[in-house]
Amino acid sequence: SVNRWKRVVHINKQSELKNQISIRMPNIKIFSGSSHCDLAQKIANRLGINLGKVVSRKFSNQETCVEIGESVRGEDVYIVQSGCGSINDNLMEMLIMIHACKIASASRVTALIPLFPYARQDKKDKSRAPISAKLVANMLSIAGADHIITMDLHASQIQGFFDIPVDNLYAEPAVLKWIKENILEWKNSVIVSPDAGGAKRVTSIADRLNVEFALIHKERKKANEVDRMVLVGDVTDRVAILVDDMADTCGTICHAAEKLLLAGATKVYAILTHGIFSGPALSRINNAAFEAVVVTNTTPQDKHMQQAGRIKTIDISPILAEAIRRTHNGESVSYLFSNVPL
Repeated sequence: SVNRWKRVVHINKQSELKNQISIRMPNIKIFSGSSHCDLAQKIANRLGINLGKVVSRKFSNQETCVEIGESVRGEDVYIVQSGCGSINDNLMEMLIMIHACKIASASRVTALIPLFPYARQDKKDKSRAPISAKLVANMLSIAGADHIITMDLHASQIQGFFDIPVDNLYAEPAVLKWIKENILEWKNSVIVSPDAGGAKRVTSIADRLNVEFALIHKERKKANEVDRMVLVGDVTDRVAILVDDMADTCGTICHAAEKLLLAGATKVYAILTHGIFSGPALSRINNAAFEAVVVTNTTPQDKHMQQAGRIKTIDISPILAEAIRRTHNGESVSYLFSNVPL
């Protein structure tokens, strides 16, 4: 009977907390697209509110149909959709959801896009190449998005493609926390960037940990294929921690791991914000000499973890949930750039 009483008290406390949060956070609705329902549910649980009712289906001719199942008039709406899986279908679904909420008189529509689609097509690197990230930005604005929340954009200049506010959150505080809690020899480590483009990200982490950094210069012959690699920096008898914003086919990080071990590193870890893992990625990870490949859950990782035991995940739903809470309440989000919410 004592246990039963404790259980009742616990349930009462939980419902009280939910009531308190919903009193503090009126007029908020969170809807999930079909790309990453698990993350959206974690965000809603963290905020103590229920996900909004939405049904997404396809007509027989493959057109997307979205039905918002509850009133959004005058509400602050957040739509969670990541750029993974069937990217084009998911992007179209998100645009239709934004549009549906906007014309149903939502007071503000925020697109929460943990992994921004087409982020790598951000510049005209050869003749007649499209700048697809700019096109996606235009589409989101035209659909009716008032605000964008995303994480670790491939190039932070993408924020400038929009004329609406963009909050580009960083996984760095969660990464630092993971390193300190899971790598015993982190004080004797070197943070390594697998390409020159990620040097800024790596130096920031190395400064926060007060350790050295190195970078690998790579020459690409064509997209997704790396030709030659040169290590700049010393990793002899140290733990090498590769840090990058995303891993797709994993050719770069697997070559980099070989290079680091040949250069005298004792162990190699890879920490990546977005684990896309397409094509031969998982078999490459299984055959490489990593201690662990750590990714965040900006994209679903359950299947990847089953196929490659070295993959570990960092849950970033507390960061995204706190960003939603702060945005909704009109508070500053910059605290999240250097701190993990408790």
